[in-house]
Amino acid sequence: MSLTLKDARQLDREDPLHKFRDEFYIKDDVIYLDGNSLGLLSKRAEKSLLDVLDSWKNYGIDGWTTGEHPWFYLSENLGDQMADLVGAKPNEVIVSGSTTVNLHQLAATFYDPEGSKTKILADELNFPSDIYALQSQIKLKGYDPDDHLIRVKSRDGHTLDEEDIMAQMTEDVALIVLPSVLYRSGQILDMKRLTEEAHKRNIMIGFDLCHSIGAIPHSLDEWDVDFAFWCNYKHLNAGPGSVAALYVNEKHFGKTPGIAGWFSSHKEKQFDMEHTLTPAEDAGAFQIGTPHILSAAPLIGSLEIFKEAGIENIREKSLKLTQFMMDLIHQELKEYDFTFGNPIADDQRGGHIYLEHKEAARICKALKDANVVPDFRAPNGIRLAPVALYNTFEDVYRTVQILKDIMKNETYKKYENKRGVVA
Repeated sequence: MSLTLKDARQLDREDPLHKFRDEFYIKDDVIYLDGNSLGLLSKRAEKSLLDVLDSWKNYGIDGWTTGEHPWFYLSENLGDQMADLVGAKPNEVIVSGSTTVNLHQLAATFYDPEGSKTKILADELNFPSDIYALQSQIKLKGYDPDDHLIRVKSRDGHTLDEEDIMAQMTEDVALIVLPSVLYRSGQILDMKRLTEEAHKRNIMIGFDLCHSIGAIPHSLDEWDVDFAFWCNYKHLNAGPGSVAALYVNEKHFGKTPGIAGWFSSHKEKQFDMEHTLTPAEDAGAFQIGTPHILSAAPLIGSLEIFKEAGIENIREKSLKLTQFMMDLIHQELKEYDFTFGNPIADDQRGGHIYLEHKEAARICKALKDANVVPDFRAPNGIRLAPVALYNTFEDVYRTVQILKDIMKNETYKKYENKRGVVA
């Protein structure tokens, strides 16, 4: 039985999260499917940013300790609010830095080569920034990245086999850093299983949650993950370049941060201005410099929405949206040589679909000109991310029909098959 626009509209009427769409600034004539690169602005995020600007205007330097959101405690307070999204205790999460800065901090702290244990285990499909950071940390410890950074190979170019990862957990590995969700294919790795296997071999393990935070539930404490780090501008909708966050398991509290700065300090000691660091006794120790208050402010409003919507409900709708999209693609686009690069199974599929086509760059340009915003990944990938908080089933239906029209009429041929400067 064919899926129709009527089916899409019925699913939207039954959607318990449909009301949250009105929270976001969405152009009436645009279907935005790039929330896994940059989430849309919500009205609450806008308000919280303006509120913090207002506190600067009204309090000046006293804004550090005065007003509705005192800046001196903002990173900790946002960490408290975010803890449920990652399955952590409030004092195990801190909002600070950027994704790559936080990885540098965590690797500098937990990569402690000793004896024969000198290598870091990663994967060949990881986002380049993570690899660059790990290579840098290996060099700083006096080793050659070519010899000491292991990258697990992919069997198909899209996904990782967890058996292959575990096979590389050898006696010479000191640290493992892996993505929770692969940024291209959207594959979810079994963090619980991988953490158990790493710890059996006395190896520390951490995860990059950039493509899973705000899209899928996590249980970092239950899984006994050592650390994690993530950005907040994708599914969490905190704005371009917004402040990132990290998690450190409480069993590591008291460990001296690998990269220290004055915001690593115990709050009550920070303004003593001593030249001997007294680190905070929680995840706050892994901050470095003064928090970027205006870049953190939108997260205040955004996290309110996530608390109300519930991450389990978000995940349930996300799975329905991506399944609906896959079913429609099977139904409507069989003859146009698209292939799925994302996992099909629910427990392995993140928050986006990854379509491959030899004309992908051209197709993405044609979609944009038809007011559908996708994401191109070289050499031939199209990422489509229907986000549970603001996309609809009708969005998905119309996207597939527009894509079918582009392929049927070959309108993509008007464009050069080459990515833009930013893709």
